[in-house]
Amino acid sequence: MKKAIHYINQFFAGIGGEDTADYEPEIREGLIGPALALNSMLDAEVTHTIICGDNFMGSNKDEAVKRILGFLEDKEFDIFVAGPAFQAGRYGVACGTICKAVKEKFNVPVITSMNEENPGVEMFKKDIYIFEGGKSAAKLREDVKVMSNFGNKILKGEKLGSADEEGYFPRGIRHQVWLDTEKTAAERGVEMLVKKLNNESFKTELPIPKLDRVPIAAPIKDLSKANIALVTTGGIVPIDNPDRIQSASATRWGKYDISNIERLEGGVYKTIHAGFDPAAADADPNVIVPVDSMKEYLKEGKIGKFHKYFYSTVGTGTTQAEAARMGKEIVEELLKDKVDGVIMTST
Repeated sequence: MKKAIHYINQFFAGIGGEDTADYEPEIREGLIGPALALNSMLDAEVTHTIICGDNFMGSNKDEAVKRILGFLEDKEFDIFVAGPAFQAGRYGVACGTICKAVKEKFNVPVITSMNEENPGVEMFKKDIYIFEGGKSAAKLREDVKVMSNFGNKILKGEKLGSADEEGYFPRGIRHQVWLDTEKTAAERGVEMLVKKLNNESFKTELPIPKLDRVPIAAPIKDLSKANIALVTTGGIVPIDNPDRIQSASATRWGKYDISNIERLEGGVYKTIHAGFDPAAADADPNVIVPVDSMKEYLKEGKIGKFHKYFYSTVGTGTTQAEAARMGKEIVEELLKDKVDGVIMTST
């Protein structure tokens, strides 16, 4: 019988949530969490489950990948499955990272599943099969079934369909296809044109990605009269993180009063960002949110006003949809105080 190995994070292994996101890579014999569903649908025995905390993979990627590939050195397996990861950004990136590494090292089929908003899709869809999944674990069995059905085709050596036919995200690979209709490209092109002229539905053979373009704002004419604010995705927050902003895949943001201070002090503020070494930012938060420099500019008259709050969230693994929502909410706050310009800092 064919054999499979499944990768999941600490949450789906039942180990814990954010408090255990630094859980180090581990391999266990048998079925853990979603591997039970996978084993019941896949025409292969899931012999081992690999577990790794999302933060550990994100902060120690090379070490995590090295250990997991080491676990697999003496294992026999015909297919490798990760997730499903739903809309969880860190989990999606972890699934994509390990699937790509396993494919390159062992040359076996690899499959995972993510929601379209998961940043792991854009990062890895050209390298591996990523199926379009649900937003939450409520779709777990459905997503596992889709992955299993495709995995069974691979294991049986059956002909695989296109991305649209199978349900995975397009990988940018184009194949020559002989159509049963035997219609020439000219004939198909004219048919599409006629349908378009008659406002009828048609499907293009060359879809063009839609880009979300944001118009460039007009320049500030006179900074010495402008109201300037600071916004960051570097995760700088008061030491107790009162808004409980997540260290990755953020869905929350914070607003913090800086009207009566000259600079951000280490020990009073810190970063909760999981995507970089926090030592420098914790020692001097102004390297991420330059309150000290802005206060100096205000005294020197280089800016007319410095907004009394700074706004903070975390960018790593945060989905485009969540980022857009938070951005709009923060803009509403800025408009209330008639802010003219924003300095947006990252890491």
